[in-house]
Parts: sequence; structure tokens; C-alpha cells
Amino acid sequence: MIRKIFYFYLALFLSSFLTGSESFIPDPPSLSTSNYILIDSTTSRILAQKNADERIEPASITKIMTGYVVSDQVHQGFIDLNDEVFVSENCWRKGGSRMFIEEGSAVILLDLIKGMVIQSGNDASCAIAEHVAGSEENFVDLMMRYAEKMGLSNTNFVNPTGWPDENHYSSARDIAQISAALIRDFPDHYSIYKEKWFTYNDIKQRNRNALLWQDDSIDGLKTGHTETAGYCLVSSGKRDDTRLISVTLKSNSEKSRLTDTRRLLDYGFRYFRTKKLVSKGQKVKEEQVWGGEKESVLIAPSKDFYLTLPLRDFKKLEPLIMLNDYLQAPLSEGQVVGKMLFKLGEEDVGSIDLITLEEIKVQGIFRKAWSNIKLLVYRFLMEED
Repeated sequence: MIRKIFYFYLALFLSSFLTGSESFIPDPPSLSTSNYILIDSTTSRILAQKNADERIEPASITKIMTGYVVSDQVHQGFIDLNDEVFVSENCWRKGGSRMFIEEGSAVILLDLIKGMVIQSGNDASCAIAEHVAGSEENFVDLMMRYAEKMGLSNTNFVNPTGWPDENHYSSARDIAQISAALIRDFPDHYSIYKEKWFTYNDIKQRNRNALLWQDDSIDGLKTGHTETAGYCLVSSGKRDDTRLISVTLKSNSEKSRLTDTRRLLDYGFRYFRTKKLVSKGQKVKEEQVWGGEKESVLIAPSKDFYLTLPLRDFKKLEPLIMLNDYLQAPLSEGQVVGKMLFKLGEEDVGSIDLITLEEIKVQGIFRKAWSNIKLLVYRFLMEED
């Protein structure tokens, strides 16, 4: 298929295509933890990683997936945040961190979710699981269906709490993916993760993510700790349009997991930015149409498009429009006709489909035939060149 390449410099970048000094980005900081990853939440670009696919006991980090499942069940209308949830003896007896719900009592589902997120209550996680799926075992089956849908290749959950089990594991990369999905799909639920305190049954407990007190840009996510898992922390923060997610696993102390996380986030925010380059429906070019009732059609990106790059690299971006072929009627509205590529030197760093913004109907049969003849001649001349 013949492809035409049109160089199209967006007005958005006119002030940015200036020559500048070479941008040098240092390597990620040295951390005490053995397994970590730092990603941009919007673009999924990995900014730093080490042993990110190793299967690790996630401890209470598991509750991020529990939160995702219950949020989706609410979203689908199967349950409601105002549901009264019966507390079984099984959940009341759960060890580890607790919300301190009482056997036989009825607790509002939203309170249980807060008890799970803020207080890391294993009893609350159990009660949520039993309410959603009838039993913990059934809820685990649901968790693994969601994990399969997310494409998590190094995750296997056997309980909704993170209680130690040799068959209960995940990886830094998978946990980052779960966290990004939670932030993207359920922002109302995610807003709970920044709450610093929650009181239930006259017992006030603080959020165990100490970074919430240290940095106003940090608004989640979850801590985890067992003797076998070590100290784990998943944190996310947003500055301007850049949201980062860091996952640190198997740290040797609560202090080191905080230090490691701060170093990762500081590194990411200092050297990288996420920017929206084009918007869905933004008119980027008016292109000739052959054999149509109209001689041209406006084309635009099919969706918003973001890139995460070192800050200075945005000045060097080169956007190009590539059409699949000469445009011939009929064309339907929203038809994919090419791509907008973004190049950094010789490297392709991203692309977005381009679509038509209107329908173009075909001309009458004789005018269409004449247009086809003109297009054949035009192709021949272009190929000769």
C-alpha cells in the first residue's frame, strides 16, 4: 500500500522546537529494597525497576485488588455502598490488623471499605468478601477473574486480606498495574486512600501510609507487612498532569520502605513529565478526498494522547501525519485513515490513530469514474517523482 508522509508541525509545539543543550538523566537511585517499580499511571511508562516480575508475597497490598473488585461490583449495581453487612464469626476472628467489628453486628459497606483501606482491617476485608461473593473462597475466584482480565502473569491470590500463604503472591509490576487500574476506573473509591484517620467502634486509627503526612501530592495507596513479606508500600502522587505510582516490596524496615519510596517518587517527578500532546477530536489537518461530494475532510486524533518523557525531550519531539493511502470516497465519520507519529530523533516514541470528523459521500457514477482516472494519473506522477 502506497503511504504518504506529511510533515505537520502543530502550533502547540512551535515555541518548543528550539535547539538546546543535551539532556542527561541520571540512573535511578540506589535503594535498599530488592524489588521495585516506578511507573507513570497515565501512560504506563516504566521509569525505574528492579526484579519487577519476581513473585513476592504482597501482604496487605492484596487489599488493593479487594478494593478494585468491590468497587466494580458496586459500579455494576450488584451491591450498594449503603448495604448493611452481617459480620460472621469467621470474619470477627481474623487476626492481624483489624477494624474491630463485632460478630453478629451489621456494618455499612462503605464503613467496611474505609476500615479495609485506612485501617488495613483483615476483619473488614473478610466481611466485604463474604458480602460480595457469599464466602472468601468465592471472592478469591472473583479476584482471579479480574487478575486474568488485567493480564497479570505473576499473580495468584488465595485470600482477600494478604494473610501469608506460599501460594499467595504477586509482583511489583502486577501490583502497579492493579493500582493504575483502580485509580483510573474508580476515582471515588481511590479518594478514600488519602484519608488519614478513621474511627469505628470508638477506636480511632491512623492511615499507615506515613507519606500522607510528609507530602501533600501523595494521595495513596497501601502499606503491607508480615515477617515473611517484609515491609511493602505502594504509593501514588500527582503533580500537575503527572501521576506516578511506586511499588517497593521486601524492604527491611518501615523506615527504609518510606525512604525508598520517597527516593523513587522524587526521582520520577524531578526528571520526567507527562503531557497531553493532542486531544480527541482536535482538528490536525484538512486532507484531500478523491471521488467525494466534498473535496476535503478534516482528520483528528481518535482519543487524547499523552507521553511521558524527560522534560527537555518535549522540545525535540517531531509530530508526523501518516495516511494509510489516498483518501477515496465514501468515507464514514470516525473512520481510521492514518496515524500521527511522534518521533524523538530516529526513535518512534508514540502514535495515535487519526479519524475522519465527518461522512463524505461518493459522487455520481460518471464523476466518480473521472475522479478515479485523475487519481491514477496523480499516483503515476507521484511514483515517478
